Amino acid sequence: MKQMTELDKLEAIKSLQSTISKLENALSQMTQNGTSTTLVKKRLKAVNIGLATLENVWIQKPHNYSQEDLAEARNVITGLFPSIENSYVKSKDGSPQRTLLERRIKALELAVQAIDGLSDK
Repeated sequence: MKQMTELDKLEAIKSLQSTISKLENALSQMTQNGTSTTLVKKRLKAVNIGLATLENVWIQKPHNYSQEDLAEARNVITGLFPSIENSYVKSKDGSPQRTLLERRIKALELAVQAIDGLSDK
């Protein structure tokens, strides 16, 4: 993983934390409505693992995820890219939505890189 500024790291962590919060809210609403929560739970777990791997690489915070968990998280996260990129293409230049999506894409790409780095060990 290439050298990053502290600001880049902070933005990536904040982006993943925001994504986790969004997924937690969606999970709560879906549970209340009685709709299937399987996909949201998978995504929530994957993004949590992504955040944990970045924190592991950047600040040596330990994580307790198995190689199987890391592999599954990587697959789920990479599966998110097409829909996020589609939303990005539809967003307007300079809009807050576009900025949020740019940061989310970058953060998720970094999480995949961190997972790949830990999977090699």
